[in-house]
Amino acid sequence: MGLFRGPSYGYELIKNIQEFGFMKGQAPPGMIYRHLRRLEEDGLVSSSWETEGAGPAKRVYRLTPEGEEVLAAWVDHMEKQVENLTGFINDFRRVRKARARSST
Repeated sequence: MGLFRGPSYGYELIKNIQEFGFMKGQAPPGMIYRHLRRLEEDGLVSSSWETEGAGPAKRVYRLTPEGEEVLAAWVDHMEKQVENLTGFINDFRRVRKARARSST
């Protein structure tokens, strides 16, 4: 589960990070927790300890309002990149198809 969907535990984030294809295999826990700490230092993520229920306390992470704004800006940037890549792919295919027709 991504933090954009709601609060999550570090373990859940580690377990599900490959859902969107950003990483193959399981994400290294140390790397994820370092990133979460950095995001928290930057004010993009907040965390609190959940002590309810059985078992040890768990740290719950959530996006802050500033974190949601930064994520929205990043998504806008990714959408522009998708448009650029789609344009390139379509142009490549058009040129390749035209060359194939002219060589026959």
